[in-house]
This record gives sequence, structure tokens and C-alpha cells, in this order.
Amino acid sequence: MCGIVGYLGNGDAYPVMIKGLKRLEYRGYDSAGVAILENGDLKLYKCKGKVADLENLVEKSSKTGGIGIGHTRWATHGVPNDVNAHPHLSGDQKLALIHNGIIENYASIKAELQSRGHIFLSDTDTEVLVHFIEDVRAKTGVPLFEAVRMALSEVHGAYAIVVIDKENPNQLIAAKKSSPLVIGIGSDDEYFIASDATPIIEYTKNVVYLEDEEVALIDRKEGLKIVTIQNQSKTPYIQALELKLEAIEKGGYDSFMLKEIHEQPRSIRDSFRGRINLQHGIIKMSGIDDHKDKWIAANRIIIVACGTSWHAGLVAEYLFEEFARIPVEVEYASEFRYRDPVIMPGDIVIAISQSGETADTLAAIELAKERGAFIFGVCNVVGSTISRATHTGAYTHAGPEIGVASTKAFTAQVTVLYQIALAVAQARQTLSQDRVTRLMAELNSVPDKVEEVLKTNAIVETIAEIYKDSRNALYLGRGYSFPVALEGALKLKEISYIHAEGYPAAEMKHGPIALIDEEMPVFVIATQGQSYEKVVSNIQEVKARKGKIIAIVTAGDKTVKELADHVIEIPKTDDSLVPIVSVIPLQLLSYHVAVMRGCNVDQPRNLAKSVTVE
Repeated sequence: MCGIVGYLGNGDAYPVMIKGLKRLEYRGYDSAGVAILENGDLKLYKCKGKVADLENLVEKSSKTGGIGIGHTRWATHGVPNDVNAHPHLSGDQKLALIHNGIIENYASIKAELQSRGHIFLSDTDTEVLVHFIEDVRAKTGVPLFEAVRMALSEVHGAYAIVVIDKENPNQLIAAKKSSPLVIGIGSDDEYFIASDATPIIEYTKNVVYLEDEEVALIDRKEGLKIVTIQNQSKTPYIQALELKLEAIEKGGYDSFMLKEIHEQPRSIRDSFRGRINLQHGIIKMSGIDDHKDKWIAANRIIIVACGTSWHAGLVAEYLFEEFARIPVEVEYASEFRYRDPVIMPGDIVIAISQSGETADTLAAIELAKERGAFIFGVCNVVGSTISRATHTGAYTHAGPEIGVASTKAFTAQVTVLYQIALAVAQARQTLSQDRVTRLMAELNSVPDKVEEVLKTNAIVETIAEIYKDSRNALYLGRGYSFPVALEGALKLKEISYIHAEGYPAAEMKHGPIALIDEEMPVFVIATQGQSYEKVVSNIQEVKARKGKIIAIVTAGDKTVKELADHVIEIPKTDDSLVPIVSVIPLQLLSYHVAVMRGCNVDQPRNLAKSVTVE
């Protein structure tokens, strides 16, 4: 979602903030702004558009000063424009505030403030919050830090905020609830604040992740102080960043998405490195080993996730039911909390999120914990909110994913879920050791198979050229390949803006077949396996209606090759591992179509990388 950067130190704030905002562009945004405190003057620059537009706006102005805050906004309250862009000022023009999240009771607070003479310029909940803090300080006479804490105790919703005060050039104040915020501690009394670690890794490796309902006072002279909204003091927990600067650079690729597609052989291998022992036929995962009794006794697994992570959860449904013989339900996290779900003793909830900050998934976790479920998290970002909110879990170790459309996150998540399912199957003794060992060997071979699939790039690019102007597309798969059809369709619509739908292949005749004509490309995952003959029949149904078939097939296939208009061959793979291999050409296809249509593949319109609002 929105991006936050803050700086307090002896250097110039502006270069740090502008570079940091560029590093956060992958999160998605529609406007940008900075506020800089310079010689007692609070200077504000903000505009609709990209960070480059903000740079042009600031270019001819003086911009020195050792304290500042910067923001990229993804619109929630109020349309994207210059006025609604952050930072926002208090009525007395002394405070500037940036904010990620949503203040749910802003309307009632706004009405009360208006009754006392406050005038608002924007449509945002954020401007209401900074006026509210100003009002609390004026009424009580307390220091700003205390006014922020008191105001937030009356606020409902999610927030990550940073505040600067025109009258105090030595302080920044930050706070968070259900939206990430990290404080970097540099040398020579320098401090950095950001919504994730990417803007600050070149300045420091020492960070503090704020917990929910914590308020931080960052003082150039007195250091870092943290209290809770309830006014309890907390000792800052300083940890070392594991992120490396080169991991968030393009590394010679034209886009982050293309780089991340090609990183998958490594990211998949990193997702099982140190966890599978082929020699002894065992899988070591502390989240399973330390809670083995819960997994053995599990009556049901509930998977909660959103978007691409939900598709990974669908693959896991097949895995857990086949390997571990545990019934599985896969839920949209955004719906889970609103339908009064039945959670029973013995249920395990698996929460999947690339960023570890997805607001809907966090809300689902909170509800499940309240009802006594055991929560297992699968996420990519070390120190993220979900990794701290769950009872235990597993990191995917995929490395930073900057492109908004997830690629390596999906394959890494499926890889980790595969290992969990195998480990649970071993614990429950629902698979023979011979089969476990064979499947582990198959998993170990997947990175090499992905390397082979990446060599089909030229074929995929040719297919993309043919279908780049299509208005609609249909993706079909059966069994383990059905979630891949959903994921392929999602990738195409996310970054190329072509309407696409994924379906179980057998469901096509129950409705979608009405759409098929000679203009409709139909992408079919038709690898050899349990459902192969059935998928061939579905392909014949499409051909009878003049649809264009683009099939992903097992190397050496002859039957589908005779029926399809185009084929993309992938190495022979066990059914249960096909999703990791077959999704690669669909990612490449979406990428090439989007580039040919002139779309921004790393920052597709209206989307955000880390969705931290409901």
C-alpha cells in the first residue's frame, strides 16, 4: 500500500526521502509528497502522480534540513489529487503527518472538530487525524508525544503514522497499528523510518520493528523511547537486517518482474534448502517438529489468504488432503471474519501472505486466535506482523519481491506448503517412506526443471505477440492445475488489463463455453497425469467451437500437439509438483503481453504490493 519514509539526523533529509520513496514505488501509489523542516520553516511539497513528478516540483526549491517525512499514497478516502496527497498539515500549520491505513471513525471525529471551528482542505481521514492531535495538544497542554498517544487511544482502525512538529526540529514521532513501520538506527544520532526496510538498508542494519499500538519518540539528543497507547514503557528491541541492497536492484533486467521470474530456480531452492534431507528421507521444519502433536491430532486445516497467496492455498488443499489425509478449507481472508466461521478444537489455521502485512489476513488471524485455533504463518518477510502474530510458521526465503504481480512468491509458497504437507504426512504416517523419499527427490529436481522452462521464453514471446490484442482469455486446468489456471488468469489481468478467467476444465461446459469463438484464446494446462484424457476431451470441446488453444504440455506429448494451435513443453513432473513448473510460462506470457501493450509491468494501475487496508 502507501509508502512511508522519515529522516532525523545531521545530514539533508530530502535525498534520503526521495531515494526511499523510489524504493517504495513497488508498493503502488497515485500521489507523493514530502515535508521538510528547515531553519524553523515547515516546507511542504506534494502532487498527484509519480515520485518523478514530485522531484520536478521540488527541483527549483531550497530543500536542505535534517528532519523530514515523505509519503506515497494509494487512495482510500478522496480521489488522487494534489490536495489529498500526503503529508497533511494541522490547522495551525505547525504539524505535518503522513499515514498508512484507514481511520474508521474519522467522520465522527471530523464532525466534532468542525463544530469547534476546524476547517479541512482535503477529503482524507489523515487530515482529520492531524487536526485531532493538534486539538488534543491545545486542550490539554501536554507535549506532542503525549498528545499523539492520547489521540490514538480514541482512534479506531489501522495506521502507521509519522509526525513532525515545526517547533521541535529534534524529534520525530511514529506509531503503528495493523500497518507496518520500521525504525532504523544509524550512526551519529541518525534515525530512519519506513514502511518496510527497503528504503533504509543502505544506511543501517540496525532496526526496530514497532508492534501494534506502540508510539515511538525519536529524539536526536535522547534517543529512542517507546510506549504503548495504554502508556506502558517498552524497551526497544534492536535487530539486524538480513536484507541486502543488491536484492532490491534490477540487476540488469528490464523490470523487477522479469528479474523475479528468472530468480525462481534459486528462490525455490532456497525455500527447501536446509529443510529436506534426501539421504535420510526426512523433512526438518521447526513449526512442524515443535508442534507435532497438534498436526497429528488435526481434524481440519483452514487456509486463509488473498490473491496469489489464495491460489497457493488451493494447491495446498490438494497436497494436504492427498498426502496427510486432513480435510482442508481454503478461505478468502477478506470474507473469513465476516461470515462467523465455525472453528473447532483441533483446527489448524494456515495464514499465507507474501509481505506478512496483508490486513485482511491479519484480521482473519485475530479472529481465529480469539476462537482458540492454532495459527501457522507462511510468509516471506522476516519480522513482519504476521510472522509475529502467529503461533509458529515458516518463512519462504524467496528474497524481496518488488514487482507488484507476484511470481516467485507463488512458487516459493507452494514449495514451502509442499514440505509442510510431506512433513505432516510423515508425522501422521499417511504416506509410505518410499513415497515420501521419492517426492522429496522430485522436489529437489524442480529448480532444474524451472531452468529448462525458462528457455521457452522465445516461444512464449511469439505466442504473446499473436494474442496481445485479445479482449478476453480463458484459462483451464484440472486437479493440481486448476489453481494454476486461476493464477495464470490473474497475472494476465493484473498487468496487461485483459479480462481473463480461470476455471476447472470440466466447468467450462457449465457456462464459460458460451464465450468461446474464433477470437477467444484458451490456455490449457494439459500435462500428462491422472486427468490427462479428460483434459484432452475439454480441448476438443473448445476446438469444436473454433477457440484458439494454447496448451502447456509434458515434453514429448503428441496428442495435444495435434489439437492445439500452440504448445509450450515443460519437463515431466509429478502431478503434485506440476503447479510450480507449469506456472512459469504463464508468468512469462503475462509479462510479454503487458510489455507489448505498453503497460508498466512492475507498477500496474490501481494495485498495491502490500495491501495494508481492508
